[in-house]
Amino acid sequence: MHQPGITDLIQDSLPPQAVKGALDEYASFHAGTVETRKTNYTRMVNDYYDLVTDFYEFGWGQSFHFAPRHRGEKFDASIARHEFFLASVLGLRPGMNVLDVGCGVGGPLRAIARFSGAHIAGVNNNAYQIKRAKEHTEHAGLTGLCEYFKADFMQLPVAAGTYDAVYAIEATCHAPDKLKLFTELHRVMKPGTHFAGYEWCLTDRYDPKSADHRAIKKGIEEGDALPDIWTMPDVVDALTGAGFEMVDSRDLAPESDPETPWYLPIAGKWSIAGFRHTEAGRWLTNQAVRVMEFARLSPKGGTAVSTMLNAGATALVRGGQTGIFTPMFFFHVRKPA
Repeated sequence: MHQPGITDLIQDSLPPQAVKGALDEYASFHAGTVETRKTNYTRMVNDYYDLVTDFYEFGWGQSFHFAPRHRGEKFDASIARHEFFLASVLGLRPGMNVLDVGCGVGGPLRAIARFSGAHIAGVNNNAYQIKRAKEHTEHAGLTGLCEYFKADFMQLPVAAGTYDAVYAIEATCHAPDKLKLFTELHRVMKPGTHFAGYEWCLTDRYDPKSADHRAIKKGIEEGDALPDIWTMPDVVDALTGAGFEMVDSRDLAPESDPETPWYLPIAGKWSIAGFRHTEAGRWLTNQAVRVMEFARLSPKGGTAVSTMLNAGATALVRGGQTGIFTPMFFFHVRKPA
């Protein structure tokens, strides 16, 4: 399976002449209001992932999410443990029909399918990520357990009561209306089944009167295609408002060891094992893309995409350091029997 190299970034997801247009359109959404982003969320999120998916795979891997990390634990091990925790909470096992909401290129989906033996369908509204997910899955020999379909998760083309379990890993943060999304997921679940996931949220430390806090929030939204960022109580209210019974909810960020916070992989100056996603690695990637763009070896706009991602990473680190943001508000709910 071909993994994106430095010379491959944005080479397959968009025609070269379309890169700058997608970038300009994406930037226009964040120059507008929250309502503008909510109204245009489908286009905004598709522009974003057309532009950044190869950068994500190149620098991070196939699982596009963070994880709490324990002392002495390697980055890849923390990512896998975070994924298997959801599989354990949901009791996934062979014979179950499961939905992965916003599956990306399918890294967590494949790991959880292999771990649990459950059949998992991934929904994604980005055609390029669906293409990558299918290629990765075929290479992994998991086509019998994993499938993907393109759809807006706000309006699933799925019959009511289809799934035995549902999970979402840092994907529902793109939704313009969480109550509507959770109501739709409630519809496609069988009675008595469970839904669990990780949500990007503001914590109770966020002060909307603080210019610094507002700048961090805006930086995360711009760097990660978010219409807005909800608080943890807002997410709980949306889940219960959709008809779910709350089983458990808590922020997992404090479970990280103080020496290895969740944002360490993008804050560290140097890491032998994961150099590409460190601050220094992102800087070198940015310089390499700049040179290739100047030499016309990569599409015009690639440097701007890399710069946007670096700014988003900086905002995420600041969000973690100040404690005003978490990418891992864990929730576990049940659809009444």
